[in-house]
Amino acid sequence: MKAVVVEKYDLIDNIPLKEVPLPEVPAGQVRVRIQAASVGFVDGLKVQGLYQTKDALPFTPGTEFAGVVDVVAADAQGFARGVPVMGIARSGGLAEYISVPAAALEVMPEGIAPEVAASFRANYLTSLYALSERGALRAGEYLLVLGAAGGVGIAAVQIGKLLGARVIAAASTEEKREFASRYGAEATVDYTRADWRDTPKVLTDGHGADVNFDPVGGEVSLQAFRSIAWNGRHLVIGFAAGSIPALPFNLPLLKGGALLGVDLAQIPRREPEAQKRVMSQLFTWLTERKLAPVVGKIFAFEDFRDAFRTMQSRSALGKMVVRIS
Repeated sequence: MKAVVVEKYDLIDNIPLKEVPLPEVPAGQVRVRIQAASVGFVDGLKVQGLYQTKDALPFTPGTEFAGVVDVVAADAQGFARGVPVMGIARSGGLAEYISVPAAALEVMPEGIAPEVAASFRANYLTSLYALSERGALRAGEYLLVLGAAGGVGIAAVQIGKLLGARVIAAASTEEKREFASRYGAEATVDYTRADWRDTPKVLTDGHGADVNFDPVGGEVSLQAFRSIAWNGRHLVIGFAAGSIPALPFNLPLLKGGALLGVDLAQIPRREPEAQKRVMSQLFTWLTERKLAPVVGKIFAFEDFRDAFRTMQSRSALGKMVVRIS
């Protein structure tokens, strides 16, 4: 089969597409013929060895994928050959086949295209888990979404709207802010302006955002926390800006605020019931057509490097997807 193979941590320009053996199917696992895989910010860090944890070399990048079941181990339950599925793995998505534990897969709801499924689970599971389980977002509250035009940001905009929040989208360009508005943001903020932290206060009549959804990090995070409402909750999703901010402890004290971490990788192991609850709600919204997941630009398999470049350029709207077959 063909697979993207990282033999040494490097820029994506130097990462090859190679012929490798088909993955075996050990006990408890399912092999999937991949139709589409997404490329996110974490994938870009991993190929360069810059992520918080390093994948052992050699490895195939890609954590989220969709496809069709190919082979099922005798002791793996709930799947059969030909069933369409979506999945999340530590790595391996940018390949024609992948073998994963059955628990890493979900059967795709009827009528969902592989490109949608491949860019859905991580972003929308993260967003709903963060907003409902961690942030306890309530109808009528103000939600500030940083990086609102990215894959996880636009998911938070949509889900915040479904939960009844008043969504404020923060993004760096007019195009990105208009994009967020099309998907439910009531107001927008340009966080490249030096005085941007005053804008959420103005937009909320001095109240501030009740919940900050933050996949950005850096100085933007500090300014967002400084403008948060009393008893506000700041959700730490990631650090797309490249730097991890250091929050002065007097700010949570003065704001009565909470800083809450959201790590998708740990949810299945530490909170399996919460994951089931959140995925059930997401699938309900999908089947009822209340949620229309956003797919960014779609690339051919041989153009996978362009997917990474587009994502890393920060010009992307939504999440990049690579069509495998």
